[in-house]
Amino acid sequence: MATTVSAFTLARVAGGARYGAVLPGLPGLPLRLAVDPLAAVLSLTVSGVVLLVLIYAAGYMEGEADQARFYAEMLFFAASMQMLVLAADWLLFLAAWELIGLSSYLLIGFWYERPDVPAAASRAFLTTRAADLGLYIGIFVLVTRAGTTAIEPTLKIGGGTATIAGALLLIAAMGKAAQVPFQGWLQDAMLGPTPVSALLHAATLVTAGAILLARAFPLLTPGVLLAAGLVGGVTAVVTGLMALALPDLKRLLAASTSSQLGFMLLAVGAGSVGAAIAHLVAHAAMKSALFQGAGIFQHARGGTAFARLRGAGRALPGTFTCFALAALALAGVPPLAGFWSKDAIESAALNSRFGPLLATLAIAGTLLTGAYMGRTMRLLWQGPAGAEPVAGLGRMLVGLSLLTLLAATLGATVGPIRGFVGRPVPSEALSLALGLGATFGGLGLGWLITAPAVPGPLYAWAAGGFRIGGGFAGLVAEPALTLAFALDRLDRAIFAGVLGASPVFRTVGLKKDRRTA
Repeated sequence: MATTVSAFTLARVAGGARYGAVLPGLPGLPLRLAVDPLAAVLSLTVSGVVLLVLIYAAGYMEGEADQARFYAEMLFFAASMQMLVLAADWLLFLAAWELIGLSSYLLIGFWYERPDVPAAASRAFLTTRAADLGLYIGIFVLVTRAGTTAIEPTLKIGGGTATIAGALLLIAAMGKAAQVPFQGWLQDAMLGPTPVSALLHAATLVTAGAILLARAFPLLTPGVLLAAGLVGGVTAVVTGLMALALPDLKRLLAASTSSQLGFMLLAVGAGSVGAAIAHLVAHAAMKSALFQGAGIFQHARGGTAFARLRGAGRALPGTFTCFALAALALAGVPPLAGFWSKDAIESAALNSRFGPLLATLAIAGTLLTGAYMGRTMRLLWQGPAGAEPVAGLGRMLVGLSLLTLLAATLGATVGPIRGFVGRPVPSEALSLALGLGATFGGLGLGWLITAPAVPGPLYAWAAGGFRIGGGFAGLVAEPALTLAFALDRLDRAIFAGVLGASPVFRTVGLKKDRRTA
């Protein structure tokens, strides 16, 4: 039903209709909903991917306990994301942002009784929460200056206020989208069920960062746009190297998600919201299909480490065909969806004021995408073809096949989406040639590369996720907790000293002890 309504709404909005609603909120601060071209495209993307992931989950979760809790949390996740894309005021946007974080924490920690799962869910939650401070402060700056919580008026602010607020929103987007230096938390999120990964990486949570920058684009100053483009481009390259080094399929796909979100931030930095959203839509189908294929291989071999998965593609040729089509689409092979969205980003980068720098990062990211996808297909195909029977395979293949079909055919929508939500950017012959060369060169290299895929001293660093000093947990969370415990001990010591030194306080303390005894 949600997908049908979203499709109908998109058709009406494409015809010129606009929808809005004002709901009761805080005194003098109503909550606003609005359906514009950007919201209509994103709403259909979210509802469509959720539908196909739930069809897949019916097979994947067969026989699992607590299915009612699982589906309730999945729908809560989807509803929170729909609230985010339809929000027209910062209070509602912030509430949806927080609910997305909560629902992702619950889903990543779904198997909380298993070792390491609670810690992984907590690390993911704390990392994104730390970056969320940028959203809180940025919204405070905008609302204070504009005198309203409505999003549209705040985007007309300029000058130094716009630069400060834009930089703060960029920090929040980097945390949610797992961009450098926040890329580590997404690896930890792989301990949740595969349908969670297929949804989290495709149409919810991580895409919220790109959506925030797309929504705030009129506010972003040239300096903030350059920073966004550089963050996205560097992330596309760094996490692409991570994907080449990782020995586990789901962790590789997690690194790939950071890399592809990097392309979206790069497109925003290059000034093309249309290219960013087109890639978001294409990526939703491609990445969800890849995770669903990984889940089937996992059921067949009892894990997602490549040591277990070698030859799983030959044992499950139908699943491998779908996985390979989605992988080729992600790499940018024409005429699949990823080719059109990648070409849009590369053209936008080449035409931007930061052209040489951003285009170089985009081409390097495309080369690495082809390399890790080529290597993955080779590892899945070469090896013993034996596999265990997969329960619920038929239902899983329904969701996987439909997503693969979208990954193959959504290229026809890239042009209309670019013109619908942003200014179209003409394709450049140079960017087209460079992009295709990087795609096919990367696929060839990936098929030929033997492990370790990243040579020399980079390998251990890449396999560890390029985490400096233990990443966010080591640099921020653990020192903060240590400081908190130390201050708590100091506070208790001061309190005990005051009670011991003063007869008055000592008497009060004794009376309190008698009452509580």
